[in-house]
Amino acid sequence: MSDLPGAVLFACTHNAVRSPMAEGLLKHLLGHKIFVDSVGVRPQEVDGFVIEVMEEIGVDISRHRAKDFNDLEDSSFDLIISLSPEAQHSAVEMTRTMACDVEFWHTFDPGLIEGSRETRLQAYRQVRDFLRKKIEERFTMDLKPVV
Repeated sequence: MSDLPGAVLFACTHNAVRSPMAEGLLKHLLGHKIFVDSVGVRPQEVDGFVIEVMEEIGVDISRHRAKDFNDLEDSSFDLIISLSPEAQHSAVEMTRTMACDVEFWHTFDPGLIEGSRETRLQAYRQVRDFLRKKIEERFTMDLKPVV
């Protein structure tokens, strides 16, 4: 079994779509074992489509409040996973004062999709499922019982 990081921070541009999804997923899967938080470079209110597609899989993020790097209560993370190029820059900056690993998971911003409600929801579902797959791959040894 691989070692779990004690604290994981997800970072994206606005902390309104991608990083709240990732935070909600990892908390749902491993929140009983590790501390999980998320931030954005320029925080905005959480996107309603995010709340909806996360509820579809039983993850409630309706109480999520966007924050930036300066709003972090805990600034000691073992792993920062950035989901946008802008957030990657800020994550690397954090390593100047904190010993932590940084990973970059380039993740599409579904907020860029225009079209019908269903077209937009489908884009959010694709990002949700992409993030879940990445999380399950990254933390795979810890999500499944050792046989």
